Amino acid sequence: MRDVLPELMRWWEAGETVGVATVVATFRSAPRPPGASMLVGPDDTAVGSVSGGCVEGAVYEQAQEVVAGGTPVLERYGVSDDDAFAVGLTCGGILDVWVERVSRESFPELGALAADVEAGLPVALATVIDHPDPAWRGRRIVVRPDEEPVAGSIGSPRADAAVHDDALGLLASGTSATLSYGPDGERRGEGMRVFVWAFAPKPRMLVFGAIDFAAAVARVGSFLGYHVTVCDARPVFATTSRFPDADDVVVDWPHRYLAAEQEAGRIDQRTVLAVLTHDPKFDVPLLEVALRLPEVAYVGAMGSRRTHDDRLERLRAAGLTDAELDRLSSPIGLDLGARTPEETAISIAAEIIAGRWGGTGEPLAATQGRIHRDLPHDLD
Repeated sequence: MRDVLPELMRWWEAGETVGVATVVATFRSAPRPPGASMLVGPDDTAVGSVSGGCVEGAVYEQAQEVVAGGTPVLERYGVSDDDAFAVGLTCGGILDVWVERVSRESFPELGALAADVEAGLPVALATVIDHPDPAWRGRRIVVRPDEEPVAGSIGSPRADAAVHDDALGLLASGTSATLSYGPDGERRGEGMRVFVWAFAPKPRMLVFGAIDFAAAVARVGSFLGYHVTVCDARPVFATTSRFPDADDVVVDWPHRYLAAEQEAGRIDQRTVLAVLTHDPKFDVPLLEVALRLPEVAYVGAMGSRRTHDDRLERLRAAGLTDAELDRLSSPIGLDLGARTPEETAISIAAEIIAGRWGGTGEPLAATQGRIHRDLPHDLD
């Protein structure tokens, strides 16, 4: 929904009613992830996508019907469904799509939610998409860290409390997903399904070393949706003009900056670190801090194999354990045969993506089985 939120807000603020279709669960090789949304506006304009083109026509018509009738619908599209196959989902995937009508009257909390998203504040939206009692379907709560009670209700205090706690967990990991409960929020039951949009701030990419490779990594990191910071102790090189794609350019000793960010609580399990200095006086103190962080998604360091071996010796001499050193990806990146800064940036990004989703880094043509692995909260 994040991508279509500005257009949704334009119509919402004008008092219009909009059809909103959202992917709430995926199976197999589904083309779009949970949270991807498509709008059908009051002028019949379509904004966004739920399938990359496969079933957009069918979802568009469904959204028009929901706007006209007012009753939300949970629809499944996939190759196991003859009707769904007929409308074009031939990629082998299955999508569960939630379609609802949104207006000021039906969703008064949207303005505050959108303001939080725009400001980069963490906020989650939990919506009941299936329940034995039709009156529960479409009810929602807005969840913010350190804030109670929640805005809205999905039907009962018990259900609100269960969904609130789980939504905070998804928000911390930046994951949107469908969760299952008993009809009153029982954790061991079934019957109620709740989709949680987790509008977490952008994950961080910290790039250390103000070199030409760093500019390319910053560009790719920004494209992938990271909040990119470039840090170097040398003010003559660490300038915004040299790194126009970075969100922040910091002049500081890398190890000191990273330690300060950790102490301030700005490093989390989604943060990725690319150490490109390949200079012992910078990268050894930095990696001492980085490899001891309690939560971080990726730590990669650039350098030749000789540089890597020398670096490991220095880090062991500094007291790092084998377990801590095992967290280091060095030499950085996947073996793509990269030569240029741009190609190297792609190899680094590829390693980060593979680590995030459990990819092997091998050519798909050389592998067997499903292309896309299930997300942690995908339904069976």
